[in-house]
Formats: sequence, structure tokens, C-alpha cells
Amino acid sequence: MEVDSGSSSPGRKRRLLRLYYSSGPEPPPQQQEPEPCDINGAHFDPEIYLNKLRKECSLAELMDQESCMVKQIRSLDSDMQTLVYENYNKFISATDTIRKMKNDFKKMEDEMDCLSTNMSAITEFSARISGTLQDQHTQITKLSGVHTLLRKLQFLFELPARLNKCLELQAYAQAVSSHRRARCVLQQYSHMPSFRGIQDDCHAIMERLAHQLRQKFRDGGTSAKELSECVELLLQLEEPAEELCDKFLSHAQTRLEEDLRSLEAELKDSTVTNVSGDSARNPSSPSETLMSIHLISPASRADILEFIDRGCNEFVSNLCLVIASYQELFINRPQEGNLAFKNIPQMANSKLHLFVDSLASKYFSLVERRIQEEKGVGDNSLLVRALDRFHRRLQAVSKLLPGSAVPSQGTEIVIQAARERIKQYLSALQSFYLESLTDIRQALAAPRLSVGGTNTAGGGVHTGACTPGKEAPPSLPELLSSLSNSILNQIKSVLASVHLFTTKDITFSNKPYFRGEFCSHGVREGLVVSFIKFICQSSRNFCESAGDRGGSTPPVLLLLLSRLCLDYETSTISYILTLTDEQFLVMHQSPVTAVTALCEEAREAAQKLLNHYVKVQGLIISQMLRKSVETRDWVNTIEPRNVRAVMKRVVEDTTSIDVQVGLLYEEGVRKAHSSDSSKRTFSVYSSSRQQIRYAPSYTPSAPMDTNLLSNIHKLFSERIDIFSPVEFNKVSVLTGIIKISLKTFLECVRLRTFGRYGLQQIQVDCHYLQMYLWRFVSDENLVHFLLDEIVGSAAHRCLDPSPMEQSVIEVICERG
Repeated sequence: MEVDSGSSSPGRKRRLLRLYYSSGPEPPPQQQEPEPCDINGAHFDPEIYLNKLRKECSLAELMDQESCMVKQIRSLDSDMQTLVYENYNKFISATDTIRKMKNDFKKMEDEMDCLSTNMSAITEFSARISGTLQDQHTQITKLSGVHTLLRKLQFLFELPARLNKCLELQAYAQAVSSHRRARCVLQQYSHMPSFRGIQDDCHAIMERLAHQLRQKFRDGGTSAKELSECVELLLQLEEPAEELCDKFLSHAQTRLEEDLRSLEAELKDSTVTNVSGDSARNPSSPSETLMSIHLISPASRADILEFIDRGCNEFVSNLCLVIASYQELFINRPQEGNLAFKNIPQMANSKLHLFVDSLASKYFSLVERRIQEEKGVGDNSLLVRALDRFHRRLQAVSKLLPGSAVPSQGTEIVIQAARERIKQYLSALQSFYLESLTDIRQALAAPRLSVGGTNTAGGGVHTGACTPGKEAPPSLPELLSSLSNSILNQIKSVLASVHLFTTKDITFSNKPYFRGEFCSHGVREGLVVSFIKFICQSSRNFCESAGDRGGSTPPVLLLLLSRLCLDYETSTISYILTLTDEQFLVMHQSPVTAVTALCEEAREAAQKLLNHYVKVQGLIISQMLRKSVETRDWVNTIEPRNVRAVMKRVVEDTTSIDVQVGLLYEEGVRKAHSSDSSKRTFSVYSSSRQQIRYAPSYTPSAPMDTNLLSNIHKLFSERIDIFSPVEFNKVSVLTGIIKISLKTFLECVRLRTFGRYGLQQIQVDCHYLQMYLWRFVSDENLVHFLLDEIVGSAAHRCLDPSPMEQSVIEVICERG
């Protein structure tokens, strides 16, 4: 026992337990020298161990060793006691188990002894019986065989009478069964006269039976069960299987074609009804159709669903019954005897496929005609339910007739109907958009009476309140918001209607061949993207108008559409496509139009519209300026006393355009204006060439020097691009319009010859324009430069260039 300070009681316990429960002796320890001081070793010597402790340890250490040893002894005693108790319970339990097993085995031994005795008695009794009956066994077997033969002969002799009785009672199945049992025997012994006579009688009876079965088979009133029994009995009588297949299918075709004729008659009736009530069911315009998207007549609402229901409940159901009966008779029935070698199932299956395909094509033709009549874009739920029921019922055909093309053809009809529906909705959206533009054009063109009594139209400036009793004209932001909201609402309404095709309770909605194609290429590309492209394209078409005044398109409509396309580029397109992708779970596995591509197209359309708006408005003002220059005699005109009315009209129109554009576009960025912008003077001496020409030291060579200096001056001046693209802000738009107007004014001046007072009138007009136009443009120097050019050009073409005093010009312009 280990008592030193480094000893471990748990380790010792484990060794004792392992020694007790081990199945064999412990492995021999490694060979080592005997250690008499090892308390756990076999060679432990107490005297040596004790002497060693007395020599090496002090009294206190000896006392501690004693206390430790006492504790270990007590712990070992407790462990030993626990082991004894545990093993005692195990021994008691084992003893009880052994005692119980002894009792059970004793009972089993008694039963086995009894069973062995009984088996011996049975064996002995069986041996005695076998010995007693051994002599009579052969005789009994022989008599049994004779009895069986006599019964068969009796059956054969009674067979003709039995068959006649069955024929009278119409027990055809029993007659065929009896004849089949005796047919082989009669054939085998047909060389004997008696058997030959029985065979002839039976053959004549069975011919009559076959005739009655064929007659029953041809009877149109035969039920399906009776028809099945007739075919089965005729096959057992070795009737030609191919002929029976043709007769069965011909009989079934007669009934199914009656169902198709009934459907066709209903289709013709509905066509007549639709023609007579077309004006009642179809609104006069597609926009009215979309605005009343949830209103449709009750008669039309039930037509398509009732038609599909009738076709499914009559034709499709009867077709499935015919397929099931035919397969049970000719394909799935077990082939016995000679029938197994005639390959009937393959022949019958090919005929069935041709039969089903022929009738299904006629049925599908009627369904397609009926679906094509659903051209209204009203409530979509009835059409979707009808297509779902049509698709669902055709799945029964695919289960009954694997490999048939009928389900795939029906699925194609469903897919095509969905595509046509999308095209109808796209057409309705396009018509709605065009009619919305027509309404806006009418709203812009309709004059409204303002406070001052002035008639205004086209989004003109309204500075006062409306006259009582008169409706206030809609402002451009209101028209833009109304147009954008109405288009967006119609798109949402159409998406909600189309979404019915993808609801969970629709069987074909989750099919891969439908959902991916329908959601991605149908709804997203065919409907939403196509409509957005249509908006951009139709807007660009307004820019193709011929004529100086932009054709019949109001300029304000161009401005409105440019803002609409710009809003689409910034937010609406992204919102619509995100809404579509989330609502229809569009998977972009196949190539689809990117949002960025549509945004670029919308921005391009907005840019083109705004450029065209600037061009049209510039040409309108230019036309006024051109006529005012061309229709006046500038050589013989009177001395100017006021600003010409056309210049006032130019300023008024420019101000109106400024207000008009400011309603839809932001202000934009201007260069810093000088403090004397409105006081800028224009005279014939404002350019270097005029200073030279009218200097006191005038010489004959001065014109040549003037032209040279003018050209040098133009080289160093900034080039003005008159028709450059404008930015999407008010300042840029007004700058473009004013550039076109002043450039036209300049070119018209260059084509005229001026007198003294003509030059002075140009001075007055240009000063007046400078007083007001500088505040509209991004850089006032542009206006100054063009007006300088106009005045200089007029002076260059003046016969008597005597400019007006600046103070006089200012007085005339301030007087207006």
C-alpha cells in the first residue's frame, strides 16, 4: 500500500477494479530489481521501510505519514465494503436467475418427452394404415380415372344442348367459356364420327353466337360495359383484332363527333351574339376599355368558361373513357394462346394514337376560335380559369395515353392565348397613351378667359385669379402629373390583370415551360419594355414634323413630353421594371433589356424633344423677326419715335416661354451678371471695325482695313454654336431660343440696305432687346455679342450711317 506523499488513491482503486474484473491474469510486469521499500511491490519489507523512514524523516514528518496512512486505510476499507455490497447483489440476482432457468428447463423437458411419445404413436399408426390400403390403392386410382373420363364425355355429349341454352338466356360469356374448354378435345378426336358430329353442332351454334355479338357491337345503344364484354368475347372467338379495333374506334368516333358538333353550334351562336352586341360589350375606345377594366357584360363573362366547361365535361371526359376502355380491351389485357403471337397491343396502340390526335385537333381548333373571340381587355379571371380548366383536364389524357401529343398541343394553346392577351394589353396601353396625348393637346389648345379678358391657350401665363364661373386652366405641372400618374396606374392595372396567369392555384403557372417564358419575355419584354419603348418612339416621332413651325405639334406638348421622358429616365423606368420583376419573380436567365438601356433611350428621346422644342420656339420668334425686317422699307423709313411692336412681342413671347419652361425645369446655372447689364449701350462704334470706319482720319483704304480688322476680331472671339444641344434646365433652353432668334435677325439685317433712320431704328430695337433678353440667358455676353453684330451689320449696310444719341435711345426704350 502506497503511503508516500505522491501516492494517489484513485489510481490504486482503478488497478484493484481492473484486477477484479479482468478475464485473465494481468500481463507480467517488466523485469526490474526487487524494491523492498515499494509498499505496492511484491518484495515489500516492512522493517526496512520503517528503518528508512526513521532515518530520513523528522518526528513531524513521521506523524504526517501516520495520519496519511490512516486516511488511506480507511478509504480502502470503505471501497472494499462498497465492492462487497455491489457483488453481493449481483450474486443474489444471478442465483435467482439460475433457479428460474432450472424450473423452466424442467418443464420443457417434460413437454418434449410427451411430444416424442405422440410422434412415435402417429408414425406407427400411419404405417399400419399404409400397409392395410396398399392393395386397394391401384384399383381406386384406376376407378377415379374412369370416373373423370366419363364426366368429360358426358360434358362433351351435353355441350350442344348447353350452348343452345346459354344462347337462349344470352349467357354469352358462359357459352364461350364452355366451348373453349371442349374445343381442343373435339379437334383432337374429330376423326371419330361421334365427336365429329358434336364439333359440327358446336361450330354452328358458335357462329350464331358470334353473329349476335357482332350485331350487339354495332348497336349504337350498347353501354360501355356491354361493349367491352362483346369485344372480349369476340377476341376469344378468334375474331380479327384489327377489325374489332376499327369498329370500336368508329363507334366511339360517332359519339365524340356529336360532342364536337354541339360545341361548334354553340360557337356559331356565340359569334352571332357577339356581332349583334358588339357595341354593347366593346367600348368605343381602348382608353374607355382600360378605364373600365373591371366592367364587362355578364353574358360575355360566362361565355368562355361555360364553353370550356362543356368541352371538358363532354368531349374530353368521353374521350378519356374511350381511351381507358380501348386500352383495357386491346392493349392491357393479357394475351393468351394464339393471341400472344399476333402483336395486338402495338397495333392497337398506334390506331389509338391516330384516333386521339385526329379528334383532338378538331377540338383544339374550336377552342382556339373561341379564345380568339376574347378580344376585350376587361376582367381576365374568367379567361385564366377557363385556360386552367382546359390545361388541367388534358393532363388526364397524358396519364392515360403516355407519349400522346395532345397535352403538349393543349399547352401550346394556353401559352399562345397568354401571348395574345399580352399583345392585346400592349395595344390597349398604346391606344390609351395616344388618346391621353390627344386629351392633353385639347387641354392645351382650349382657350381660357383670364381676369384681364385675354384669351390664353397652350399653357400661357396666368398671373391673376380666374373669373368667377370659369374653370381654371390646368397648369403644365398638373398636366404632367396627371399624364404620368394615369399611365402608371394603367400599367399597374394591366400587371394586376396579367398576374392572374401566375397565381398559385393555376396549374400551368408553375410549369417551367410557361412561367419563365411568360414572365420574362411575355410580361417584362413584350408588355412593359415594349410599352416604354413605344412611349419613347412615339415621342421622338413628334420631332419629325416638317415645316418652319414644327407642323401641327404644339411646342408646349414637346416640352411636356421631354419632361415626361426625363422623369422616366430618372426614376419611373426603374420603378416599373422593379415592380414587374418583384411581382412576377422574373429570373434574368435569358437576355433581357437592361434598365440602363431603357433609361438611355428615354434620355435620348427627352434630349431630342427639348432640342426640337428650342428649334420650334426659336423659329416662331425668328419668323416674326424675319417678316418685320423683310416687309419694311429701311431706306425711306421715318425717324424712330418708339420701339417697334414686333420687338415687344418678342420680349413678351420670350417671357412667356421662360415661365412655361420654368414650370417643368429647374433654373440652371448663369454666369455672374455685370451691374450695368440693362444699361449696356449699342452704337455703330461698339466694334473695332466701326471705330476705324467712322474715325475722323477716314481714307479710301479704310474699308479694306475695316474688313481685315473685323475678320481678326472674329478669330479671337468665341464661336457661337446656334443649334447646339441644350441642357435640361430653363436657362439653357432660353439661351438656345434666343440664339436662334438673334441669329435670324442678324442674317435678315445682312440682306437689307438701310437709310439713316433705318439704322437708328435698329439701334432702338437692339437696345430694347438688350434691356430684357440678357436676364434669360446663361451668359449675357452672348446677347451683347449678337446685338453688336446686328447693329454693326446694319451700319455696314447703311447709306448714311448717322447713329442716334444714346440718351435719346434710352428715353425711347424706357417710354416703350
